[in-house]
Amino acid sequence: MRFPKQIFPFAIILLLTVFVAACGSSTGAGPYGGSTPAATTSSSSNTNVVINTATATLGSKTVTMLTNDKGFTLYYLKADTATQVACSGSCAQVWPPLLQAGSGIPTGPGSLPGKLSAYATANGNQVEYNGHPLYTYTGDTAPGQTTGEGFKGVWFVVTSDLKLQGGPPSGGSWLPLI
Repeated sequence: MRFPKQIFPFAIILLLTVFVAACGSSTGAGPYGGSTPAATTSSSSNTNVVINTATATLGSKTVTMLTNDKGFTLYYLKADTATQVACSGSCAQVWPPLLQAGSGIPTGPGSLPGKLSAYATANGNQVEYNGHPLYTYTGDTAPGQTTGEGFKGVWFVVTSDLKLQGGPPSGGSWLPLI
């Protein structure tokens, strides 16, 4: 069956409309859309989140990565800034943010070269390492797994040598990749 030449531009516009609608909404929900934040916090009676480290092999490199108190790998999203998260809503259901209860300061091993902090985000009081908001990944089903590394080219394992992140980038805008 042959389609008239006039249908091709219409089909392209329709596909682009569907793609844009799938990428997000006016709520600024991030890479997976939605608007209802989901969260995970430390289950210990201490209100301070405890960060640990573990050794992992990423590609051909052995690294020291950060984990939560249960040993699950922590990740950062390339699009996040120290003051603005791009992952909330349904994105945060897949990539649960690491949240600090109360006003305490997250703690980690004394050998950790970077700075742990917590910052009020759309997800709550989110734990950050060197200014990068931290998340776990629902695709990791056991401690030490790193299945989210490099996901869609925007999610990465937090390593102890992760560089300090400043404020939002100047100019331009970020289009989420889904």
